[in-house]
Amino acid sequence: MTTVVPPAPGPVRKRRSRSATSLTRSSGLGLGVALTWFSLLVLIPLALVVIQSVDGGWQTFRDTLTNPQTASALRLTVTQSLIVTAVNIVFGTLIAWVLVRDEFPGKRLLEVVIDIPFALPTIVAGLVLLSLYGPKSPLGVNVVNTERSVFLALLFVTLPFVVRTVEPVLLELDKDVEEAAASLGASRFTTLRRIILPSLAPAITAGAALSFARGISEFGSLVLLSGNLPNKTEVASVRILTYIENGNEAAAASVAVILLVVALAAIVLLQVLATVVARRG
Repeated sequence: MTTVVPPAPGPVRKRRSRSATSLTRSSGLGLGVALTWFSLLVLIPLALVVIQSVDGGWQTFRDTLTNPQTASALRLTVTQSLIVTAVNIVFGTLIAWVLVRDEFPGKRLLEVVIDIPFALPTIVAGLVLLSLYGPKSPLGVNVVNTERSVFLALLFVTLPFVVRTVEPVLLELDKDVEEAAASLGASRFTTLRRIILPSLAPAITAGAALSFARGISEFGSLVLLSGNLPNKTEVASVRILTYIENGNEAAAASVAVILLVVALAAIVLLQVLATVVARRG
């Protein structure tokens, strides 16, 4: 009977567990350069604006925000931006769907036209809208110096954001999953609710956040169209300019900080909603 002798155990080699946060020298250098560049362009200027907003004390900050004209400008800006964002979510998603799923004459031209608000200077956008919806409108529609002019201008400059964020996701969306759901008896509405919308939720959220942020910060397209009437059509960006022209930089920074807080809150809220929709899907 042959006895099998097991080989002598060699030295045990311990695997070096690499921490998820470990960086190589080149990665660390790249991260440092990126953070420095980001700080110089974004973090430090934002911090200085916040500091400047309380330069005159909290009393100046409170007086600025409780000023009726400033409060009206902030309310108009946020309200119209929210409405425009809601419209863009619906129609931007529909436009992206048509551009991806359908073929029709003039599709390439429409792809180019949608990007025009990206490339067009905002003051030129205001001039274009003024020529079509101003006192000499060929359509007989005059919205100058009304709240509708603010809505129209914001809608024009923010339209591409949702379209361009949703379109790439639709291109990557696997149609086989939809066909499989249909073969299992799922209705079109169920497929839309349980498969398509959860997949599109992050992209729609990103587009909505960009749309809202652009809306509350818009200036150029509103100068010619809204008339900047105090307590009526004056938006927050124009109010900031008025404070700067009057030499009240602390008040201007206070309004800017409020817009920053509102934008950050909207982005966080939209991300939470996207996560909930994706999980339920």
